Amino acid sequence: MRYLDEFRDSELTRKLVDQIRQVTHHPWVIMEICGGQTHSIMQNGIDQLLPPEIELVHGPGCPVCVTSLELVDRALAIASRPDVIFCSFGDMLRVPGSSKDLFSVRAAGGQVRIVYSPLDAVKIAQANPEKKVVFFAIGFETTGPANAMSVIQAKALGIKNFSVLVSQVTVPPAMHAILGSPDNRVQGFLAAGHVCAIMGYWEYPAVAEKYKIPIVVTGFEPIDLLKGILMTVKQLEQGTHNVENAYERVVSFEGNLPAQAILKKVFEPCDRNWRGIGMISMSGWKLRPEFAEFDAEQLFEVGDIHTQESPLCVSGQILQGRLKPPQCPAFGKQCTPEFPLGATMVSSEGACAAYYRYAREELNHE
Repeated sequence: MRYLDEFRDSELTRKLVDQIRQVTHHPWVIMEICGGQTHSIMQNGIDQLLPPEIELVHGPGCPVCVTSLELVDRALAIASRPDVIFCSFGDMLRVPGSSKDLFSVRAAGGQVRIVYSPLDAVKIAQANPEKKVVFFAIGFETTGPANAMSVIQAKALGIKNFSVLVSQVTVPPAMHAILGSPDNRVQGFLAAGHVCAIMGYWEYPAVAEKYKIPIVVTGFEPIDLLKGILMTVKQLEQGTHNVENAYERVVSFEGNLPAQAILKKVFEPCDRNWRGIGMISMSGWKLRPEFAEFDAEQLFEVGDIHTQESPLCVSGQILQGRLKPPQCPAFGKQCTPEFPLGATMVSSEGACAAYYRYAREELNHE
């Protein structure tokens, strides 16, 4: 447990909390971008340890949550075909589309399989040449290299029955969308450490300078998060807006250059629709023309499927830090993990799921 327990040390936790209390003199709103950070904050009660002046709000860093409803419906249309084996990470199977989810397709006889790597889907395509195998390539920059490698591998092996339904999104454009909104409340950012492990944080100084906002690259353990919060609060109190790295053991400024090269080889930027938020310009990736033979959206002609969000679900407001899950009228009532209205309740990184799981007893007594 070395290199893990030391980042959960109770004595160091108390010292960091005391330091945060000492430097905090004004109210501040800080957003953690990543859903994994949200779950760690709720699981470890970090939000309850902080002084009342500091409010943590939760960002759009859950890839399952921001996969657009229309892309989920396109996935359902493809997965329902008898000639298709549809492969996906497990989180996506219970994400509701307009009328059903991938579990429903599987229950009705569709060949929907859970995989743990996109390369598993390539192997399934090799083993089933009579079927068309589709992998649901969702995620932020963290999943991008592996998803890109599956396409490179399939092309190198001459596999003709493999394709990907791409829903790749990127963090910096989402930050611009949040900070540029007239309803923005965010005054400081905790950047996602695993995204920065791939991409570095060379893109963030321009964001910090444009919006005069501090950004601190942060990990996921309690000590990581408290260190990131402390560094952010210090900047806010001092009136500075720099990009700092509180996750140096994992993240460098330039990031993983070989991984970035793979991404550039396979993908190119595109506009992307985010579930609950809407279209964000140049916030996603799509396959480059030279890999069009692996584009499931084109191969199965599902690009014309368009849908509308449920009016009961306010996940878009939650993903932008404007509301917290308990402020949704449907939270814990019409919307539960068993019967979710939106992806933020069903995803393992969703903010609604985090509040439901870790703050349930507290909320019941409100």
